[in-house]
Formats: sequence, structure tokens, C-alpha cells
Amino acid sequence: MNSDLFTDIVLTDEKSPKTSKKRTQGGICTTDVTMSAFVAGNAEVFPKILELHVPIGSKVADVTYGSGIFWKNVDLSKYKLFPSDIADGIDCRSLPYEDESFDALVLDPPYMEGLLRNNVEHKAGTSTYSPFREYYSNGNEENHGGPKWHGAVTDLYYKAGIEAYRVLKEKGIMIVKCQDEVSANKQCLTHVEIITYYQKLGFYTKDLFVVIRQNKAAIARLKKQVHARKNHSYFLVFVKFPKGKRSRG
Repeated sequence: MNSDLFTDIVLTDEKSPKTSKKRTQGGICTTDVTMSAFVAGNAEVFPKILELHVPIGSKVADVTYGSGIFWKNVDLSKYKLFPSDIADGIDCRSLPYEDESFDALVLDPPYMEGLLRNNVEHKAGTSTYSPFREYYSNGNEENHGGPKWHGAVTDLYYKAGIEAYRVLKEKGIMIVKCQDEVSANKQCLTHVEIITYYQKLGFYTKDLFVVIRQNKAAIARLKKQVHARKNHSYFLVFVKFPKGKRSRG
């Protein structure tokens, strides 16, 4: 039989009298896609995450806004942004917003235990994190009796996550910036701890982005290196679902 005769043949399901044409694949061939890892700064990566996961017109709470570096390259006319941080007197663990009132939320608290030490002379971090480290420090009255060292870091993320779950609408997006650390000579995979805890709250982990720093870090007084120096951080993207339900996509 001439093979040309097959080009317009309609496929028939033996179990059904109905016929259907052969399914064809849609879409286009392109290399213009958002990748999962970047050698770049937060200001270059954050807009790509918004474009992929936060619809235009969304009501967004950035609860650790700081100097606003994440939003430097974002067209703010596309979103209803509500910026706040502890310098404004707004604690990310106790937000002044109604339940299920936001489409998206951004969280970027201090993610190194050195920022949260009780002795001010031993604290790390300046500039953007200065207000955060002074307020959230485990030496301050707010955290008296609370967890110390790396535990203070995860405790802050956990409590902020609980509050985010409250103020986000169903299927709302939460974007979290974090970084792993070595604390007291112990490897702490912060991003894994956050993901594990947030999934118990009812969040679905939809995406993960790796941001690699562009310059090489200098280390003062290095005697012997035991762990690899961290030169990457993460943006984690979560979706709020009612507890017990999960998305497939």
C-alpha cells in the first residue's frame, strides 16, 4: 500500500465507535526559559521568580523589605506591593494583616546565627541586616529563653512561616530567601529544615532557585578548613494549600 495513504487516516479506538485524529504536540522550541541556578545578584534573580510564579496584579507583602534590593529591577506598577520590616515596627512573626488577605508573600530574615548572637560585640552583619539583627537577636528581651545559635535562625523562619500561612490566600505564593550554614562546627542544611517544616504547615514546595555569589569570600584567621565555604543561597517557592491537600504541579 502506498505510504502516502496513511497521512490522513483517522485512528479508531476498538472499544469505542468514536474516532479521533492523532494528537499533535503543542508549544515552541526555545532556549528562552527560566533556569534554576544563577551566577548573579538577588536583584537580577528575583524578577524572574516573580514572572514565573506571581501573576501580574497580585497583592504582595514583603515582610522583610529592608532596602528593597529584591525589587530594584521590578516594574512596581505590575504588583500591589505592601513593604514592611522591623524598622517600621512590623514583626514578620506577627503581621497586622487579616487572614487570607494576600496573593503572595516574600520573606528574607537574617539567615546566619552570627546575626542573632546575644553579645553585640560578637554579632555579624551590617547595613541591610542591621535593624534585623538588633531586634531579632536571641539576646534581646523578645527572644529571652528562646533557642540559641542556629536554632534561633530556624525558629525565626518557622514562626514567620506560620504567620505567612495565615495571611496568604489559598494557593497563595510564598517566596523565601535562605542560606545553609555551619554553626558550632555542625553542618546545618537550613533550606531542607525550612522545606520540611513548611510542608507540615500545609505548604507545597513548588520551586527552588540557587543563587551563586559573583565574588570570592575572604576568610580571616583560617587555621584549618573543615567544611566547604558557602558561596550560594536559595530562593524557595511555596504554595499554600489546605492541610492534607497537595498539588501535582
